[in-house]
Amino acid sequence: MASLPSLRQLKYLIALAEQRNFTRAAVTCHVTQSTLSAGLKELESTLGANLVERDRQRVVITPLGAEVAARARSLIAQAEDLVALVSGAAEPMCGTLRLGVIPTIAPFLLPRILPGLRAKYPKLKLLLREDLTANLLARLRSAQLDFALIALPYDTGGLLERPLFDDEFWLAGRAGDPAFKEKRLAVTTPIAERLLLLEEGHCLREHTLAACARSATPNPSGIEATSLLTLVQMVESGIGLALVPEIALKSGLLQRTGLVARPLAAPAPRRTLALVTRPSSARTAELQLLADFIVEAHKREERAVLTSRGRRNPAR
Repeated sequence: MASLPSLRQLKYLIALAEQRNFTRAAVTCHVTQSTLSAGLKELESTLGANLVERDRQRVVITPLGAEVAARARSLIAQAEDLVALVSGAAEPMCGTLRLGVIPTIAPFLLPRILPGLRAKYPKLKLLLREDLTANLLARLRSAQLDFALIALPYDTGGLLERPLFDDEFWLAGRAGDPAFKEKRLAVTTPIAERLLLLEEGHCLREHTLAACARSATPNPSGIEATSLLTLVQMVESGIGLALVPEIALKSGLLQRTGLVARPLAAPAPRRTLALVTRPSSARTAELQLLADFIVEAHKREERAVLTSRGRRNPAR
């Protein structure tokens, strides 16, 4: 039987393919540069092919090396899922769990769920990463993350999705803005033409564009924001209007601003918060446990809002 490459050797190749530098790849793998170089040579010897072109100026991954690295990511993901399967069978929601969250969810939902999550699962070590959806899904597929908390609709490319709850968009603008004089507030052409957008890569940008599908294209000025907070500041300066997620409003996004937000007429545009993972993941049971926890936490929050309605306004 032919000898097989080790997972460690494959990890070395993946690190070099990502870093394109032996020193940085060695740091990523927590080994010396000589150890990494020797491991890669052993891998090439085992496979009988050149995977890396080396010279003093640069590192070039051969086309075959790139293909091997891509397949190695899948192999390592399956190996890590195997370990997680055994660990999770013994005690779910225990040990390290790597969760990615998009920027338009993280600061508004995590503070509401993390304390309770730590209390319910004290043996769980949650490692968080905030990033754009495409980057999170790429890390998820390469097993650098276990789960990702994103907003749908979004093409996840066959990943396993667990919808959590809907999050409506409200219209935000300066107090006294003529847009709020309408009795039935909707994304009509005059409003759509004044809507500001987040920059490319944010799913909230695509959701805003979808809300304007039957009216004008938003943001004709081309002014874009890098974050939801910056978007709010632009609206406060009088540049335009914005569609803002309800969970952000309930977290006090517009506090200490001169802005107000109003709900839109039914059917209001909305997004669906969801947890996603690899279909091959061995942690699907934990995905369900985390999803159930988030849903219950959201329901408690909703009940608290209904109880306090009239005493405070989450939109201001």
